[in-house]
Amino acid sequence: MTTGPFLYDDDPAPLHTGTPRRSGKLLVLIFGGTVVLAVLMVVALPVFKGSAEEQSREVAGVFLSALNQGDTETAHQLLCDDERARLAPDEVAAAYVGDGVGEVEGAEEATVDGEPAQRVLVGWADGATTELLVVNEGGARICGSD
Repeated sequence: MTTGPFLYDDDPAPLHTGTPRRSGKLLVLIFGGTVVLAVLMVVALPVFKGSAEEQSREVAGVFLSALNQGDTETAHQLLCDDERARLAPDEVAAAYVGDGVGEVEGAEEATVDGEPAQRVLVGWADGATTELLVVNEGGARICGSD
């Protein structure tokens, strides 16, 4: 052992004397994962819900089926807010039903007051056709006919 004068009386001080800090890698990973998940959900949404055309054809089919079965309450709930205010449930059939049973024949894009919508072509048993206007109000809703 060495005996002699020492430069320091104590052991040397530790190099890192401050409070340890966490790295931000975990937070970056959590936020990055959230962003990636959100983008994937937006991309996958049409796969699960269908395109606007598919949704409008489906709601028009359910609407016509409800009217054909005399279920005016269900048909009334499938109307947009303006149409529900205009028509009572028992008035829906008179306003929308043609001669015989209606069948959805097609759909095409349209705009209503600058907003995207769909026009769904409905064919009736007597050969007549009607176009149902379908808008997005918290889901596809019937909002008039031509």
